[in-house]
Amino acid sequence: RRRRQGEYAYVGVGPRLVILDISDPAHPVFVGQTDPLPGILWDVAVAGSYAYVTAHVSGLRIIDVSEPAAPYEIGAYQTGGQPQSVAVVGDYAFVTDLFTGLHIVDVSDPAAPFQAGHYSTPGSGAGVAVAGSYAYVGTGESGLRVIDVSSPTAPFEAGFYDTPGHAGRVAVAGTYAH
Repeated sequence: RRRRQGEYAYVGVGPRLVILDISDPAHPVFVGQTDPLPGILWDVAVAGSYAYVTAHVSGLRIIDVSEPAAPYEIGAYQTGGQPQSVAVVGDYAFVTDLFTGLHIVDVSDPAAPFQAGHYSTPGSGAGVAVAGSYAYVGTGESGLRVIDVSSPTAPFEAGFYDTPGHAGRVAVAGTYAH
């Protein structure tokens, strides 16, 4: 997956986070990359000077991208399974895991992230989007779960939609989850 922020695109290429200058979209230019991380990257979220990546069975990895030519890992958090998707809002990273559900990770100190809260979703935690006080989690055959995260230390299910197929990645726009 890739994420674009400003004039840079952040792309997971195998076990590395690659940063491209996309100020001229017709001619992206390589800027920098991390050393190999301990897993294949599944998802990327960028907030401020940090990129938050899920790395297969190696958890959430936090990358300092303040110097795009020389990004480096500054912190990590293990979900205990296979992390899939990440969204960052304020001081929290919301990480879904195929086997252990939704992890709410306090990243106020990126070098020392810790679990603030957890919600064990039915099915697999595949995708996550956060809007307002809710995390919308795609849980495979168990549909879309709406988790109230207004208190990050005590998340609870506020509702669900039983999808007719596999609910995976999630995006929220306005009052709609897609």
